Amino acid sequence: MRYSKTLIPTVKEVPADAEIPSHQLMIRAGLMRKLASGTYIYLPAGQRMLAKVMQIVREEMNRTGAQEIIMPVVQPLELWQQTGRDIDYGQTLGTFVDRHGRGNVLSPTAEEGFTYLAAGEIKSYKQLPMNLYQINTKYRDEFRPRFGVLRSREFIMKDAYSFHTSEECLHKTYMDMYHAYCRVFERCGLEYVIVLAESGEMGGTGSHQFTVPCASGEDIIVYTADNRQAWNIEKAPVDPLPKQPPVPVGPVEDFYTPKAGRIDDACAYMKVKPHQLIKTLIYKSPEGVILALVRGDHEVNTEKLTRLMDGAHIEMADEAAIVELTGAAVGFAGPVGLCGKAAKVFIDYGVAAMAVGATGANKTDYHIMNVVPGRDFPLEGAHIRVADIRNAVEGDTFEGKKLLFKRGIEVGQVFKLGDKYTRKLDVKYVDADGKEKYPLMGCYGIGINRIIASAIEIGHDKDGMILPITIAPWEVIVTPAGQEEEVTAAAEGIYQQLLEAGVEVLLDDRDIRAGVKFKDADLLGIPIRITIGKKTLAEGRVECKRRCDSDCTTLPLDTAAAEVAQIVSRMKDKLNAVKN
Repeated sequence: MRYSKTLIPTVKEVPADAEIPSHQLMIRAGLMRKLASGTYIYLPAGQRMLAKVMQIVREEMNRTGAQEIIMPVVQPLELWQQTGRDIDYGQTLGTFVDRHGRGNVLSPTAEEGFTYLAAGEIKSYKQLPMNLYQINTKYRDEFRPRFGVLRSREFIMKDAYSFHTSEECLHKTYMDMYHAYCRVFERCGLEYVIVLAESGEMGGTGSHQFTVPCASGEDIIVYTADNRQAWNIEKAPVDPLPKQPPVPVGPVEDFYTPKAGRIDDACAYMKVKPHQLIKTLIYKSPEGVILALVRGDHEVNTEKLTRLMDGAHIEMADEAAIVELTGAAVGFAGPVGLCGKAAKVFIDYGVAAMAVGATGANKTDYHIMNVVPGRDFPLEGAHIRVADIRNAVEGDTFEGKKLLFKRGIEVGQVFKLGDKYTRKLDVKYVDADGKEKYPLMGCYGIGINRIIASAIEIGHDKDGMILPITIAPWEVIVTPAGQEEEVTAAAEGIYQQLLEAGVEVLLDDRDIRAGVKFKDADLLGIPIRITIGKKTLAEGRVECKRRCDSDCTTLPLDTAAAEVAQIVSRMKDKLNAVKN
């Protein structure tokens, strides 16, 4: 391709609303442009990168025997109501009513659609296992889109769904996809870690998450100091805290805390630290009101709470429900006298270990002090359970090993869904014994856009992107440093030879200063730059520089294209030579 004929609108200035390097560079390098909040137009360079990532994903999916289809982005709301995920996703689910009054969903994922397809097509055990996938646009009505394509409303995802007759069959496909994901990310040049994860809105019995460690990632990876175990923050377990020795303490005492519904404000009034406060969170569930008690310096982990509720949907109670239950304004709830009013009470190990604490008084503008767990509110009972219900924090351990933390970007996740969807959508097949059974499902997602953003986050410098050759928009850029006839003729010759060798090459034929061309080449992250200048050309040579190197070398003009083609081949082979 010729630069002068290609839309590559690079810009010098960092966009005001771009907070992280990948967002900044995807705009500055002309990969994309913002259309609206959380939605982007991909320009030629960006589209080329997307196509390369999708091709790698497609090759590895096909290698597992998965079959590609296309599912409509617009799906009937009725399917989502049958599975209950219209409630699970809440306002994140993009919906609209068509002219006939029918409710529709802008698909954020496609379990319902694929399961509906299976209901009509799978009749016998002889058809299983079956693994279907698509590469398609998804939509989630994010409350606050940010970080470019890392938290956008519209994005491209590869999602696959498999159907099975047994747990053993499901596990085999699950591991096939697990290893296929490893190959995808290695071929895309990403350094990644695999962590145990919660299934979230997907549901199911097991999940692994593929995460690219980087400082700007929104996900938190938790791992043991010996690097033997790792989880995402929603899954990370913690050891119970040691029981504090009993201390002399008087009776429960009211303390006036006007307008102190926040932890910091209440602590300031009572002159206590957040870890000395008992925080009471109130949730709604199909079984009724749930209380979750954690220390003031800890956060409830809703995924752990959901797991303790056997996967039932839970959500924070609204203000009216809190006022009705406690008789107080929001922020003044406490367990004393309240535990008996809840369907279930979950008390974190950290609270159960406290010798004494302070908490809300269930009275507006009041807290109470000298609260002793077990004395002033129960730690045992048919509806009461002491458990790990919080996020891990610095200083925690698991199995005696210190927990460490780093941030990362989730680029893929695999799930064992079991029969959650097939039961709810009544998908059955006839087994070898002639009995009807529900097939088990697996689900496997990869964020196409996120792969690109992750590669940029871990591959950039002050001058621009440093991209793996397998996903860079072009493999080589040929840069004539001047408009002299002999320079442009030599550049044209090398360009044509590289095209004939099958190299993806961009010829920077613009009539501008060489320095500007060099800046744009670096910004675009093109792995190899060939520069043809009048001085080196007089010596019968051209310059060759890899984007990841600080120095350049020279090559003979006559063999430059062939040598660069070999370099490109070796670089690609290194990334593509992944393990089976």
